[in-house]
This record gives sequence, C-alpha cells and structure tokens, in this order.
Amino acid sequence: MKTIRKNIVWTVLAVLFFTACTKKLDEVNPNQQTAASFWKTQADAIAGLNAAYGSLIIDGSYMRFTPALLDVRGDDVRSNSPWTALYNIGRFALGTADPSGYGWAYGAYYEGIARCNQVLDNVPGISMDANLKSRILGQAHFLRGLYFFHLVNFFGKVALPTHYVKSSADYFVPQSSEADGWKQVESDFTAAIPLLPVSYSNTNGPDQGQIGRATKGAAMGYLGKTLLFNKDFAGAAAQFKAVMDLGVYSLMANYKDNFTESNENNAESIFEVQFSRDAGGTDLGWGGAPTSTWGRTSARAITFAPRSFGWTDVQPTFSALNEYMIEKTVDGNVDPRVDATIYYNKPGETLYGHLFSDVYKNNPADLNDIFCRKYENGDTHADEFDWRSGINERLMRYADILLMYAECLNETGQTPQAYPYIQQVRTRANLPDLAVAMPGMSQAQMRDQLAHERLLEFCLEGHRFDDIRRWGWLKDPNKLALLKQRDPEFNTYQPGREYYPIPQSEIDNNPGFKQNPTY
Repeated sequence: MKTIRKNIVWTVLAVLFFTACTKKLDEVNPNQQTAASFWKTQADAIAGLNAAYGSLIIDGSYMRFTPALLDVRGDDVRSNSPWTALYNIGRFALGTADPSGYGWAYGAYYEGIARCNQVLDNVPGISMDANLKSRILGQAHFLRGLYFFHLVNFFGKVALPTHYVKSSADYFVPQSSEADGWKQVESDFTAAIPLLPVSYSNTNGPDQGQIGRATKGAAMGYLGKTLLFNKDFAGAAAQFKAVMDLGVYSLMANYKDNFTESNENNAESIFEVQFSRDAGGTDLGWGGAPTSTWGRTSARAITFAPRSFGWTDVQPTFSALNEYMIEKTVDGNVDPRVDATIYYNKPGETLYGHLFSDVYKNNPADLNDIFCRKYENGDTHADEFDWRSGINERLMRYADILLMYAECLNETGQTPQAYPYIQQVRTRANLPDLAVAMPGMSQAQMRDQLAHERLLEFCLEGHRFDDIRRWGWLKDPNKLALLKQRDPEFNTYQPGREYYPIPQSEIDNNPGFKQNPTY
C-alpha cells in the first residue's frame, strides 16, 4: 500500500518559508509562485499538506536532532560526543552563543507551523471534495498541534502564530505564556479529531491507502498526552480510553518489530514519521529550501550507532541496563526488551554481522561499554556510515496509550484498576502477573512502579525526561539525588534548565521576547 513518505511533494514556494522582516516581504517575485497564485485546486491542497509533513523529516526535526533533544536528557541516555551541540544536551549546558541543534529544531517546528497555517488559511476556499477537504484540514491541525507541542515542551514561552504571514505588518507574533501554548496544542488536537478518519484504507480520494497520514487515533492519543502533561488526568484518561475503544490497535507479539525497517506502520503504531531509503534522491535533508535531490532518510542511526559502526554520539546509561536485570521473566530469563534496546557484551551478542566480543576484543573500554541497538540497522547493514537509515520513527505506540491510561487511573484514585493495563505490556515481555507479584500497591508505590515499567518499555524512545519532569522529580531532592546517582549528567542540572534556550536570533529579532531563566 502507498505510504505518505512516497508522496511528499517538495514544492518550492516562497510562501512556505519564514523570511526576514524587511520590505521585501511585501514584494512579489515574478519568478516564484505566491500564496495568491498557488492555492487553486484539490491537487494544490494535497501538495501543500504534504509539504507540512515534510518538516518532520529534516535535520532539526526527526531526521536527527529531535530524537537527540528528547532522549539525551533522560537518565536512560548519556552522551560523550565530541560535538558540544550533543554533548551538552544531557549536561543541561547548552548556551545561547551556539544554537546548533536546538536552534535547528526551533526553526524546523516553525517551518512546519507556517506550512500548516497556509493549509488552514487557504484550503477552506478551494472547491473540492468535502470529505477530502476535512481530512486535509484535520491533518494540518494535527501537525500544527504536534509542532506546537514540541515548541512548548522544549522552550516554554513561545510565539503562537495561527495564520500565515502575508505582510511585514503581521510578521511579529508576541511571546505567549506556557499555559497559552498548551491551550493552543490542545485546541489543535481537539479540532483534528472529528475531521480525521480512523484509517485511510477506506477513504475515497487520492489519499486512499496512504499509510502514515495522521488519524483520529493519533489526534486522540496526542490530546490525551497533552492533558496528561498538564495533570488533567480524567480528561486524558477519556482520550486514551477512546483510542482503545477504536478497536484498531494492539501490541505486536514481537517487541522488536516496533524499531526496524520491516513491520513499519504496524498494529501498535499510533503515529510514526515516515523514512525511506528508496523514496526521493540521495542527498541528506539538512534543511532550508527543499530540492528534488533530497532523500527521505534518517540520520538517527549513524548518530546513535555503536563504536566502529557510526558516530556513537548517544549511548544508554548503565543504570538503564541494570533496570532490565531487576526482574526475571516467568521462565527465569532476562527481560527480552533489553535485546531490542541495548548492545552489551553477553555470550553470543552480535552487531552488524559480527560478535560483540570480537569487534571490541582489543579495546577493553568498548568491550565493557554498552551501545544503542533500538532504531539501528545492525541486523541488515554492514554499518551506518552512509547516513541513510530508512527506519520510521515511532512517535507514539499503543503500549504508551496503555501505560498512560494506567497512570491516569492511578492518579484518579483507581489504583487497582490500573493493573490490567500495565500487565498487557508486561505480558508481551513475558513478565509475571504484577497483581500477584506486587498486589495491593498504594498510589505512591504504583507511581514508582509505573516509572520502572515506562523506562523498560520506552528506553531510547525520547519519553524518559518528559516523564521525570512532569512527575516532579526535578523538584524533589530525593528523586533528583537518585537521578544524579543513575546518570551523573544530572549533577550539572539547575532549575530552569529543563527548558532549552530560545535561540538568540529570536530574542534579537522579535521585540519583547525574553530568554528563559538561567540562560
């Protein structure tokens, strides 16, 4: 079946990009299409929407830096990269002098928002199939909500443009409060839900069968996550329950199927970013005006790859590995999720067609070290040095819906009811019945158990730091001490550094913008 990654249109439109605030913003380039001349047909609407998806697969976004920005600050991940843009993420030491990485992400999200705004501003006026129009608008709301989600989550107080900039008079958008930012995220996901289909297999239009487009379940899941992040546990629970009630998602029998190029867009996938080694050209999509030579590949694999097979800029922590060893499976084995997540020196361990013990036998430091396995091509390629991974980035899985729902139940005084939803995830890992192993947990005990369960299920998937921040661990001296013990990078954490710095160019160019505290 067709996937959206093969249908993204790199239409180079001046109207798809932010430009400097000068009089040129009001001038028309006779050699370039404008919004006024482009948005005419159904095909234009689809092309514009596809461009909005395109912002998911550039360097600042999910091609490379968004996974790093999400992952490296967690206590399950560390970085010894020689590049300070990566090394300093986990040490909470990024500064305003060099916006590499976090600044590229900031720009990528606003590029995506600008594209979504064009769709939302212009598509309503196009004469076209009404159902298709609704699906297009629903996807634009979802994508804008996702881009805003990252901006608010990463940077706190940001601008919230909801219309495309048409003249210099509209260029400056004031800095909003974090609360208003979350309201905008919630508004977009809420607007998307009634407009989106459960799947595209039965749609009647040019998007029929295009797996990878945003669905009703994705919008519900992200609305629930937004509410959860803002401690509306009852509201979040209702959304997670609605996702479950759709009856279209289930856990894959093989946990590893969620992180390889095969079995993409599977029954567990709520939403994933589409990458491919076959679509597009061979150049890497670093950002800027897209060209036909750009590929649709990810650079995550080479960035996170084991020593000798990639750059090894990102590695798991030993505390994460040790967490997998705490509880045995029902037949006395190690939690099988560790083998899909971490490379380590165990008997028979292989990576990229070689024995771990052979690859590192002459280097004791590496022989006794651990490396990322999740999202790597170690079973299918010789190494990652071509920079071209086709593995889709799974942003939300059904397992996350189950565990977030269990958390909401626990937080609303329904701790006993949380057990079965946690157990669905544990059963896939062949772990014992939690209701038998740890019956009658208190609400506080269940919180700690969920922290353990989520680390094992989502290690290296960018959830951990968001979790510990929203749980209040950074403000709890005992929990912060635990984090420092588990990951020494937390020794340099200081309050306020849970947010990234706002790029200095934004402060300089947008009147009234203030930098986040401690920067």
